[in-house]
Amino acid sequence: MPYVNIKITDDGVTPEQKGELIRRVTDALVDVLGKKPEHTHIVIDEVPHDNWGFDGVTTTEYRRRSSPGA
Repeated sequence: MPYVNIKITDDGVTPEQKGELIRRVTDALVDVLGKKPEHTHIVIDEVPHDNWGFDGVTTTEYRRRSSPGA
């Protein structure tokens, strides 16, 4: 039973985009590993920008620093 957890920042991803991610990841597991789609679980977690950090800062702060005029 494959379980895949996709974590993304909460940037307004649409339900259609999430469905496409689920479909494509499921298809990859079927094609590459021969897994049954009905046994494949995909979970998408949307993480607030202040709870996701890299380069020593939160995503919120990183984007603020990276925006033109910052």
